Amino acid sequence: MKRNIPNVLWLLCLLSMYGQARTIRTDHGVWKLVWQDEFKGHKLSGERWRKIPRQRIEWSKYMSDADACYRVGDGKLTLRGIVNDVLPGDTACYLTGGVTTSGLKLFGEGRIEIRLKMDNAIGAWPAAWLLPQFDPWPEGGEVDIMERLNGDNFAYQTVHSWFTERDKAVNNKPKSGFRGSIDVGKYNTYGVELYKDSLCFFINDKYTGTYRRQEEYGKAQYPFDRPMYLLIDMQLGGSWVGTVDPKQLPYEYKIDYVRFYKKK
Repeated sequence: MKRNIPNVLWLLCLLSMYGQARTIRTDHGVWKLVWQDEFKGHKLSGERWRKIPRQRIEWSKYMSDADACYRVGDGKLTLRGIVNDVLPGDTACYLTGGVTTSGLKLFGEGRIEIRLKMDNAIGAWPAAWLLPQFDPWPEGGEVDIMERLNGDNFAYQTVHSWFTERDKAVNNKPKSGFRGSIDVGKYNTYGVELYKDSLCFFINDKYTGTYRRQEEYGKAQYPFDRPMYLLIDMQLGGSWVGTVDPKQLPYEYKIDYVRFYKKK
């Protein structure tokens, strides 16, 4: 029995370390990790993710399930934007990869953290964001955890809704967009804390801004009190980012992890 005691103590130590790793402390309290993907192995988890299908809307017009746009390895998910020289029957000039938890996982109150690294290229528009499962856009709302254009040294964090986009009767609307500096060419961590009455944004644990419910504007001002699914996608071109320089492709967008915490 005595010979086993060191082994037991070692196991308890490991369990203690593991438990600590699954809990974080921020200015807003202590959070327990309840959902994650660290992208171990060499295959995208079908229990956590689906590939985003192509649609006619601008951000999705080059989406593809082609293997050349995806890679899982070395503990990373890599989404790529490429010139389409791999699918001769596809008329799209570019192909991009994107994943979503739609139909698989919805995120309610809690804290989402995404650690990622992006290449620099003209016309590149990588993003990580949240949408409601059933409500139409913009009534259901949109939460942009990260959007970055070209080779900018900052990223955008924005909310969209009927109130922010189309309600022209309201002057001096609450600020709905924020931005923060990033370390270009390195991994950065982007986060949002989701509450019933506010959204708090962070980049590398540095606070960038809060969007709050304001009752005087009515329900349309804050539709973000419902569960939403996550999208992480590589985008190329569009009216916001501009034209693409194909000479700067392929573009790689690497995701180290996605973690979701609930407050203890």
